[in-house]
Amino acid sequence: MNIHGIKAIYRFEMARTFRTITQSIASPVLSTSLYFVVFGAAIGSRMGAVDGVSYGAFIIPGLLMLSLLNESISNASFGIYMPKWAGTIYELLSAPISPLEIVIGYVGAAATKSIMLGVLILVTARLFVPYHIAHPLWMLCFLLLTAVSFSLFGFIIGLWADDFQKLQVVPLMIVTPLTFLGGAFYSISMLPPLWQKIALFNPVVYLISGFRWSFYGLSDVNVAISVAATLGFLLLCLLAVWWIFRTGYKLKA
Repeated sequence: MNIHGIKAIYRFEMARTFRTITQSIASPVLSTSLYFVVFGAAIGSRMGAVDGVSYGAFIIPGLLMLSLLNESISNASFGIYMPKWAGTIYELLSAPISPLEIVIGYVGAAATKSIMLGVLILVTARLFVPYHIAHPLWMLCFLLLTAVSFSLFGFIIGLWADDFQKLQVVPLMIVTPLTFLGGAFYSISMLPPLWQKIALFNPVVYLISGFRWSFYGLSDVNVAISVAATLGFLLLCLLAVWWIFRTGYKLKA
């Protein structure tokens, strides 16, 4: 395996993040902080507890998951799409590096950025809302698995997209609505029985539920199912990337 090639891609992507730190890091943290101010401090102080947890603390895992999903997809999709758009992809194609090494470099960098962002959001949340983490190791596992899974998903979108508009279709039209409807701001047990059953068809419900369990020991679905759903999505993304390159897909501008 070409470790030097993987490091080169990884370091280049991380350097791009720090060159655009306002857009890559500061903007998502600021946006999420506004949610904490409005829903956590302002509205949350006037609402009752949800399953024994204050509303401001209850929404932290959902807001963190909302940022994590969108940023993982965006980081990975832009990372591989920009060389295609600028024409610099030919430098990558001429290098002695395999498709697997390209995936590791880009997805590894995107997942690292998302995890950094998640940690910053957790630190920022402490300024607005007191919270605790009941299962820190499981929280880190969910954070890592989600970041890697959706970075792989974003990499696939970047391969598929042939213009900037397509890069935004899935995050804006699919992922964000599913996250808002997946229990980011509420427990699905608060819904009418029919809508509770419908909500279970939303895959993001399992991600948020498992992540919230790692914080407070509360979950809308069985934790084992949440872990299985996360691992299943990761496996599907890995198989999709393998199939794309196995069928002879070639990166091109």
